[in-house]
Amino acid sequence: MGALILKRKDLEDREVRELASYAVKSRFSRGRRWPEKEHDFRTAFQRDKDRVVHSTAFRRLEYKTQVFVNHEGDHYRTRLTHTLEVAQIARTIARVLRLNEDLVEAIALAHDLGHGPFGHAGEQALQAIMKKHGGFEHNRQSLRIVEELEESYAEFPGLNLTAEVLDGIQKHREIRFLKGDKDFPLSLEAQLVDIADEIAYDSHDVDDGLRSGFIEEADLASLKIWQEISNYVQGKYPRLPPGTPRKRLAIRLLINRQVEDLITQTQRNIESCGIRENEDLKKVRRRIVEFSAPMLKLKREWKEFLHEKLYRHYRVVRMTEKGVRMLKALFEVYLERPGQLPPSVLVRADKDGIYRAICDYVSGMTDRFAQEEHKKLFEPYEKV
Repeated sequence: MGALILKRKDLEDREVRELASYAVKSRFSRGRRWPEKEHDFRTAFQRDKDRVVHSTAFRRLEYKTQVFVNHEGDHYRTRLTHTLEVAQIARTIARVLRLNEDLVEAIALAHDLGHGPFGHAGEQALQAIMKKHGGFEHNRQSLRIVEELEESYAEFPGLNLTAEVLDGIQKHREIRFLKGDKDFPLSLEAQLVDIADEIAYDSHDVDDGLRSGFIEEADLASLKIWQEISNYVQGKYPRLPPGTPRKRLAIRLLINRQVEDLITQTQRNIESCGIRENEDLKKVRRRIVEFSAPMLKLKREWKEFLHEKLYRHYRVVRMTEKGVRMLKALFEVYLERPGQLPPSVLVRADKDGIYRAICDYVSGMTDRFAQEEHKKLFEPYEKV
């Protein structure tokens, strides 16, 4: 007897059979902007996930800042490592809640594609420049990348992702090719990725802060959630000396504590709100995937700590502000003499306007490319 293989229909049958009744099923996707023949061996959401991974914008995430600019050290998170961590956390939770893991992973891998170089400070610089020219926001830019800017297919612009993945990327805004769906609520899968993103960056920013020395373990002692975790570690591993293993264990427990709380509260919300089918979300008009009230209180204290001790640390500010100055200078010189832009950018300027074309170009840069471009344009003995 020959080996049995799984075709797309078999995978779709498995989703219907094994996933929760309120999970999104790829067989019932609302489709793509440009109709395509379905793949023989991959579901629609598996296909979306693969398209994101093979995109140019995804590869660029390796050299885009999370908190620490890339050249500051080899072991700090970048946008790429952060994205992979979000996907891992989201998949774990989706599996427990019996949601669609492929949809969750596709959204997670695409959610940060629109981030520009030099972290949040870079985004704020682009927001200021584009304020009177249509604005800039990384979720919208992620959507613009996958719908228009990626050039991978002869048949259509962008990646032609499914409506469900686009829904998760843009966080509850109207999908242009689905008329009448403006008020369609985010799926539980999309809500989950949004929270997994928060779990990842809150937890791993603490890890990077400790690694850099900008945060000391003694500073964290003021946080109730860290006190709880430290007491547990001390009780279970009294002989574990201070240092990297102890810190790593604490970070893992920090993530686990949030994940367990999220799963428990979400299941409670699903039951109390009577969510039986995906369509029931239309009646609820509230977030279902969320933390408990006590955890939200702990996280507010924690976020305030990160803003005060890490994001506003003078060396972090120096790193990112240096990048901001580069972005502003690049934008200004391109505006003054558009002839310095690559021909492909000038072609898009004819279609979308010079500000939007430059914004697409600059926001797509990695930290490293922006630094090199700045050298080429401003240092007299640098080759162009």
